[in-house]
Amino acid sequence: MAAIDKVRVLVVGDSGVGKTSLTHLIANNEPLTSPGWTVGCSVEVKLHEYKEGTPAQNTFFVELWDVGGSISHKNTRSVFYNPTHGIILVHDLTNRKSQENLQRWLAEILNKDGKDALKGADTMDMDPEQFLGSTQIPILVIGTKLDVLDESHKQKIVNRTSAGGIAEQCGADEICLNCHESRSLAAGTTDSVKLARFFDKVIERKYHSRDTGRKYATNYTTSMPGSFGTFPILQPQNPTFGYLNANPVTESLS
Repeated sequence: MAAIDKVRVLVVGDSGVGKTSLTHLIANNEPLTSPGWTVGCSVEVKLHEYKEGTPAQNTFFVELWDVGGSISHKNTRSVFYNPTHGIILVHDLTNRKSQENLQRWLAEILNKDGKDALKGADTMDMDPEQFLGSTQIPILVIGTKLDVLDESHKQKIVNRTSAGGIAEQCGADEICLNCHESRSLAAGTTDSVKLARFFDKVIERKYHSRDTGRKYATNYTTSMPGSFGTFPILQPQNPTFGYLNANPVTESLS
């Protein structure tokens, strides 16, 4: 079996915005029935077809690193930020503050020292390009809990997120969805196309390197036999895997 390459995508946002439900929906194509609080970080893996339907099609593993949004872990969660190949910024459509805080999340990830780069500053005047620099890390903005909004407010909220928001500032796509509905990211929908396009950009950023000239690089080098064939084994490249909470603490969310 051919080796399968991987990329790491950070999924960040305030606590309670629905990051765990979102990552589960993306990775498993079904809603999470009993979401819980994420302590530290949890990882979901999605098998993605790069440039599906074209001669360049290839299979990749997309690791979705769901980073807990608790303020109490702010000074320690930077251990999960390296390497970063793509960023999904998540906010709650019913909580405008969570949308405004996305600028702080972006600054926190891109600041190598893990300090609050915006401390004492007006986040609304922050230029994301100042922090993106030459890295050009692909970004996708997702608004959750669309189902909580009544019909009279849905269009107003969606228009608000699009106009002058961080997605526009970063030149990123934006998705508004209901994480409890499996059809939200059904194949062929506008949102699923945006998501696939984002993953393609992440893969291109990592593997189509101008420095090395290589199109792809292998991260999976060992294989093992199984009942249904031979499967690749991940060779750990980052010690933070040892600190992951693969089974997040589950609590009732109100």
